[in-house]
Amino acid sequence: MRVDRAKLEAFVERAFGDVGAAMTASLVVLGDRLGLYRALASNGPSTSVELAGATGTSERHVREWLRAQAAALYVDYDDASGRYGLSPEQAAVFAEESGTACMLGGFQLAVAAGRAVDRLEDSFRSGSGLAWHEHDEGVPEGTARFFRPAYVTHLAGTWIPALRGVADRLRLGALVADVGCGRGVSTMLMARAFPASVFVGFDDHADSIDAATREAETSGLAGRCRFETRGAKDLPAADWDLVAFLDCLHDMGDPVGTLRRARRALADDGTVMVVEPRAGDSVEDNLTPIGRVYYAASTLVCTPASLAQDVGAALGAQAGEARLREVLASAGFAHVRKAAETRHHMVLEARKT
Repeated sequence: MRVDRAKLEAFVERAFGDVGAAMTASLVVLGDRLGLYRALASNGPSTSVELAGATGTSERHVREWLRAQAAALYVDYDDASGRYGLSPEQAAVFAEESGTACMLGGFQLAVAAGRAVDRLEDSFRSGSGLAWHEHDEGVPEGTARFFRPAYVTHLAGTWIPALRGVADRLRLGALVADVGCGRGVSTMLMARAFPASVFVGFDDHADSIDAATREAETSGLAGRCRFETRGAKDLPAADWDLVAFLDCLHDMGDPVGTLRRARRALADDGTVMVVEPRAGDSVEDNLTPIGRVYYAASTLVCTPASLAQDVGAALGAQAGEARLREVLASAGFAHVRKAAETRHHMVLEARKT
């Protein structure tokens, strides 16, 4: 085959850019840990000397970090003053942890997940999985931070109200299970929005449950928001009014068995809410920038996690609506509908009848 030189050069240029993006991810994590973005947002445009002084860091390290950030267009540079600053949009992404546009968790997740490459090489060769607890601790923390903006924006205000009758039920007082809750971000957001209801988060990752429990106590939510270390298929029967699976069903080894258990544990008129990354039903539908992120995360974390469990269904983070409907139908749910959709997520509502 003859190589088209122009196409080759363009492709090399793109790959070179991706190398820069991969390296820049680590620099974002450093900037987050060291408070560099927050200092720029608080103090305004700064020289490397000023930023290092404000953060107690080495000026020479900070100088190179700032130059790399400016080359990535993650900070602005004014050549007349020699100062670096954050635009309002850059600050929203890198300095506002509680905001709805923060992307710090995504970078943290990407860097932490990459640390498992050696073990994943063995998994690829053997076909074995890699359990959640075998990853760097930045994976569960980064995952929680990555999904938090979407949950803050949509969970209580859009997704739950899109479920038939569920918001009214939660306002009056209901019992809610948040399965695969991780560090409890979704559980606590729901508890704050619906103070008359009781919320229980379940996850088999003990460190995440410990972190969620501490946060609930600190936030004053412990009285009606608690957490238990428990596998998804061990959900206790409690006539749950709502059982939620947020961005976790595809990580489970036996999603059909998990949903069957949820169906048995539901109240007769209860609801299961499945929130999954938005995806088309064919590979070509998902060959997009968003699909790139989720396929990569699925390869590094989600699919290996499922393969490390019994059954090992390995749905993947881009399973698509049709496949998810098949899983819910196999679990015995007679009623399934898409209740809501955003650019990044789809919300499926399932009921017994």
